Amino acid sequence: MRNPYEILGVSRSADEADIKKAFRRLAKTYHPDRNKDDAKAKDRFAEVNQAYEILGDAKKRAQFDRGAIDGEGKPRHTGFEGFAGAGGGGRGGGFGGFDFESMARAGRGTGGGGGGAEDIFSHLFGEAFRSAGAGRGGGAAAQKGDDVSAELTVTLEQIAGESKLRLALPTGREVDVVVPKGVADGQTIRLRGLGYPGVLGGEAGDALLTIRIAPDSRFRVEGTDLRIHVEVPLEDAILGGAIRVPTLTGAVEMKIPAMTSSGRTFRLRGKGLPTKDGGRGDLLAVVAVTLPAAADESLLDFARRRRAAQASS
Repeated sequence: MRNPYEILGVSRSADEADIKKAFRRLAKTYHPDRNKDDAKAKDRFAEVNQAYEILGDAKKRAQFDRGAIDGEGKPRHTGFEGFAGAGGGGRGGGFGGFDFESMARAGRGTGGGGGGAEDIFSHLFGEAFRSAGAGRGGGAAAQKGDDVSAELTVTLEQIAGESKLRLALPTGREVDVVVPKGVADGQTIRLRGLGYPGVLGGEAGDALLTIRIAPDSRFRVEGTDLRIHVEVPLEDAILGGAIRVPTLTGAVEMKIPAMTSSGRTFRLRGKGLPTKDGGRGDLLAVVAVTLPAAADESLLDFARRRRAAQASS
């Protein structure tokens, strides 16, 4: 087994962030999904995972650095084997008249309630013995891969059309994402299994996707409702009429009753954004009465006569 520092291409002084960065880069490079025609990539991927299993765990890294375990996470021999013959004339596993073998049998006879050879070794030799036991038990456990974060900016039209969008993740993978119904600006969505690959057969991490709604000069988002200001000519505001109102699916006609003032709001049902239950929000059209761009003598004369009448009443 090669030195895990050499496998990941980092120095012994590398910090946790550098080690994780190196692992992600190599795992992405040698991932079997991206190297289906390269048989060696699978072995290299496993080697990278094994190296990160050691260096990505602060406890195991410290054990490796002081020589307690090797590059596979297995305990190194410490010379304890010599104890077997040290007692001279005793039975098999004795040492100085102390029979470890008998103690082991005694421990098993009492249902493992303590006092066996394993307990004594564990007490005397601490972590080295416990690590050896873990190694005999089947090796290191699988670990879930890291999550990744990404952002997706969508337009109001894409939300309204429930569009399918192509997204490139930090892992290098590209996926199709359907804009969810009822999504809000800044909302984070979890995409299961689209993060970095797991270690030693562990499941992949998730992708945490934050939705950003692109600003729109026409509409203001209010939940699943939209608000828009529409200009209404003075004559239509006074006499009533029909105006064209923009929506996300095209302009529609809206009738204005006579004597409509600026600021009055009309609700166009179902012309907003999709809701979680499959419905649609509304479009709130706020009236802004507009005056003629050029001076209109008849309008000015009307206003003067109206002001005079109000003053004399």
